[in-house]
Amino acid sequence: MAKNNFPVMKSGGGLVGKAIGLVVGLAIVVLIVKYPADSASWASGAAHGVGVVIDGVVKFLRALFG
Repeated sequence: MAKNNFPVMKSGGGLVGKAIGLVVGLAIVVLIVKYPADSASWASGAAHGVGVVIDGVVKFLRALFG
């Protein structure tokens, strides 16, 4: 029998994965530096969205467990 029943993802990643991560990270930094007001608005909207999702989960769990 196998020691681990769950599939394990490789954590190293290849050159392409690292390059894509670098490009995305660089694009985010450029976006923040070039458009700081828009970036702040997007971050605020994302934080509000996360809060709405958390509130929904809490309401669901309260309804489920009383």
